[in-house]
Amino acid sequence: MSEVKRVVVTGASSGIGEATARLFAACGWKVVGVARRAERLAALASSSPEIETFAADVTSSDDVAALAAYLAETGPVHALVNNAGGARGSDPVDTLSLDDLRWMLEVNVVGVARVTQALLPLLRAAAASDGSADIVTVSSTAGLQAYAGGGGYNAAKFAVHGLIGALRLDLAGEPIRVIEVAPGMVQTEEFALNRLGDAAKAAAIYEGVDHPLVADDVASVIVSALEQPWHVNQDLIVLRPIAQAAQFAVHRGPLAPKA
Repeated sequence: MSEVKRVVVTGASSGIGEATARLFAACGWKVVGVARRAERLAALASSSPEIETFAADVTSSDDVAALAAYLAETGPVHALVNNAGGARGSDPVDTLSLDDLRWMLEVNVVGVARVTQALLPLLRAAAASDGSADIVTVSSTAGLQAYAGGGGYNAAKFAVHGLIGALRLDLAGEPIRVIEVAPGMVQTEEFALNRLGDAAKAAAIYEGVDHPLVADDVASVIVSALEQPWHVNQDLIVLRPIAQAAQFAVHRGPLAPKA
């Protein structure tokens, strides 16, 4: 039986993934941070002796197979956080780029399935030896509620929401928790910029919003979910800033009680 648990976090080179890897390490977990950008991973690894890294692209079957082999050789895997993902574009369905749609489906849906399939034998082995294991997938409120201009991203996140729901049913009877964390508006350094390709447009999304979520907020929810007693499964965790009442309903300006 392992005294210290080991978690794999994809998309760990920035944003929510990086914050999650750092928080797990601070809480005493062994962490394997996975992402495409080796130079960003090197900075993450240098931040804590509890963090090791592995450069891999979740859209590459060869990369993911190499990751699984490395993990099998270097220790148990008690938890997987599927965080790698992203958005491209905000055009309506009649003009959205089909190449962008394919990319979003590949990284947000197929990538999650690919990594989960590859690591599930390791998670089952850890559950057999230590009593339980965990799969957390970071989705989005975009997978629960459609919005104008969200067609491609909505499609990808609705698909991963369905995938995770089916996975939970497939694993029924096994001591493996399947948790979906669906954040709303989260202000990170890269997400909106990568989606829109324009710094001013990216900044405008959060303009006037009193305390949008940040990566550390989401990380705290993920770590807290995994540190609940093993039999407590938070199937779906939806988190938004108070200023965001719904996917398309964002208050801009200070938050204050009505007179």
